[in-house]
Amino acid sequence: MADEELNENDSKGQKDWQSETATDAATETKADSDSSDEASTDNGFTVDMDQVEAVLNATADKSSMTPQMKRMMARQEENTRRVEETIKGTKSNPRWFVPLFCILMVIGLVWVVCYYLTSNYPIPNIGAWNLLIGFVIIMIGFLMTMWWR
Repeated sequence: MADEELNENDSKGQKDWQSETATDAATETKADSDSSDEASTDNGFTVDMDQVEAVLNATADKSSMTPQMKRMMARQEENTRRVEETIKGTKSNPRWFVPLFCILMVIGLVWVVCYYLTSNYPIPNIGAWNLLIGFVIIMIGFLMTMWWR
């Protein structure tokens, strides 16, 4: 009984959104096709895309540029200068740094696994201190990863 009332209420007061969106899309398509001639020449902007690309590539004649294009070119030059300065100021690690911390982590792992499997080696007669040695070697490798640039 509750289902019947629910279905009756839904069908009476429900709006047909699908047909409305279909008609809206049809009118938008018609409007787009009418304005396609205008959009192909202007696109709503006052600057042609070829001119923008020329400015970004710094091949434009500065005397024929609008003030907006001159500002855009100045911003582009400033951004390029900043990126170049950042790249020059970046310090990098020596070539041996990454292989060293990778090898340290692997050696530490092998040390711990070797102790677990044999319970006497890599260094006999020190017992569980082998675990500490292995974990210290692993931690040194992980600490080196924090200094990696």
